[in-house]
Amino acid sequence: MFNDPGLITLTAVTLLAAVVNGGLGYGFSSITVPVALIFYANRILNPALVLVEVALNGYLLFINRKSVPLAWKRVIPILAGLIFGVGVGSQLLSRANPEWLKLFTYAVVLPLILLQAAGVRRPIHSERLIGVPFGAGVGILYSLTTISGPPLALLFNNQGYVKEEFRASLGLIRVAESSLTAIAYYWLGLYSTSSTQILASILPSVAIGIPLGAYLIRHMPVETFRRICMSFDAWIVGFGLSRVLIVLQLLRGPAAYSIWLSVIMIDAYLLYLFFGGRQSTVLRPAESYYRRRQE
Repeated sequence: MFNDPGLITLTAVTLLAAVVNGGLGYGFSSITVPVALIFYANRILNPALVLVEVALNGYLLFINRKSVPLAWKRVIPILAGLIFGVGVGSQLLSRANPEWLKLFTYAVVLPLILLQAAGVRRPIHSERLIGVPFGAGVGILYSLTTISGPPLALLFNNQGYVKEEFRASLGLIRVAESSLTAIAYYWLGLYSTSSTQILASILPSVAIGIPLGAYLIRHMPVETFRRICMSFDAWIVGFGLSRVLIVLQLLRGPAAYSIWLSVIMIDAYLLYLFFGGRQSTVLRPAESYYRRRQE
């Protein structure tokens, strides 16, 4: 392990990802996968990550079990769509070209991260109507990449889920998608010795990171923690997208890395808006207080 730069990097990044997951309840795969894909193909990486996520998501659902009665009816259409999506995505994973699959992963995830960072809110009135197709899309994305946090968080925040309902809904969907995907991978024979080696190397990071993230989230604002995590995620995904474009010979070095630079600049602007807005929110009450004192 200590002679393998891929496993060393993976161990470090899964520790960070587990901290994020422990704090937010999601984010493990969306941080781990963009970095890990630099060293491994989805077909080798996914089976290891999905087994970790079965345990993580089960834990998330268990600690939020009291809120399940508030959430389960809202997520039934999404769960129905998941079954179809996971089946389709798992079949595609077993046949797809690894580099093109990496390109798909980065290209789909990056806009979702930036939309979250921008705080986009467009409530959907026909929530049940879009549930099945949304669930199918999430199932395909998850079984291909083990990533589903960005679209789920985007939808739930968009629809105004309160904290307890958000976590319970997330737990229900992610337990279903990870369990279904783990079963589909088994039937398709995707588990391998390489996947087992990856699994063994990341388990200690997960065991340390989850409680650490739960501790940190109690000592800092949730939105600040979430926003910093998204910035890291966006920068890594942008870098991965640039690299895979070079590997596929779709763009040359300078042109490909200009995409990464663009992502950094966009995220830096969104960070400025986020922290500038928070600063204004903090300062306005103070300014009005001193103005009243002067009067």
